[in-house]
Amino acid sequence: MIIVMKAQATEEQIQHVKEMIREMGLIDHPIKGSELTVVAAIGDDRKKDSNALEQAPGVDRVVPILAPYKMASLETQPERTLVRISDECVIGGKHIPVIAGPCSVESEAQILESAHAVRAAGAHALRGGAFKPRTNPYCFQGHGEDGLKMLAAAREATGLAIVTEVLTPSEVDVVSKYADCLQVGTRNSQNFKLLEACGKQPRPVLLKRGMAMTIDELLQAAEYILSMGNPNVILCERGIRTFENHTRNTLSLSAVPELHQRTHLPILIDPSHGTGHARLVGDMARAAVAANCDALAIEMHPDPEHAWTDGAQSVTPAALTEMMGTLKRVAEAVDRSV
Repeated sequence: MIIVMKAQATEEQIQHVKEMIREMGLIDHPIKGSELTVVAAIGDDRKKDSNALEQAPGVDRVVPILAPYKMASLETQPERTLVRISDECVIGGKHIPVIAGPCSVESEAQILESAHAVRAAGAHALRGGAFKPRTNPYCFQGHGEDGLKMLAAAREATGLAIVTEVLTPSEVDVVSKYADCLQVGTRNSQNFKLLEACGKQPRPVLLKRGMAMTIDELLQAAEYILSMGNPNVILCERGIRTFENHTRNTLSLSAVPELHQRTHLPILIDPSHGTGHARLVGDMARAAVAANCDALAIEMHPDPEHAWTDGAQSVTPAALTEMMGTLKRVAEAVDRSV
């Protein structure tokens, strides 16, 4: 439930409501808007009596939240969340940032070349994997902390913020030491201990939808991060597994408007994993912007034919540059910018 305070409610009255929520065995989460404050009561409140809260000084009304995800719900926070990865990469507003780069960090020369290409194309942040979860245990698993150091060198050279994946709770601290945004991949989207660990650190978290995950399950996964105190969560639609086999996954662009009706969190689209084919990435990226997504993640490699991972879905620097121009024109048609 959420407790809507009166516009003239004092800090003492808000603090009193928070104490009452704690006495009920729930977690209080105040959200201060431009005109009034609401306090979300987080936890299983189905058998809690809200009458006392309704009578508390400064309370306007108590509103039950039907969705199992409380903090992610639009009912709790009607204002859209803005997630700041860097000054030029703020996700959730009118501007649609593009995060681009290779699937894996292969060498310092490769990631530096990639970062310069991303900067030259006009994209806004650099993606690249230092830790790689691979279906085949014999495939390249990433350079680990050495890869993070290479990403940090690329940031130093270009000024681009870094988005990179974290695999285990024990690696959260080291990844957050180097990265500007932590990515939780599709295979870890319901690794609840990892989600909680990401929620306890201050970096923004890019949460990818599981390949067999429903929208409700995605939002409940986000709730794990939010409930640990980290409000900076970006939801990522990266395609789901279906019977169709002409693409690597089935990119569900209908998730964008559906999520916008359920949550205040921003939504990023990854057309690279969503299709698995570089020839389809541009069209699906433009379609995602038309569907009103809040950001894009594009896999780009300076030499896709020799990429160590996911070369088939990686566009070239020239293709990324061309794509950025067309994305801007589509964005203008829906009153956004890229």
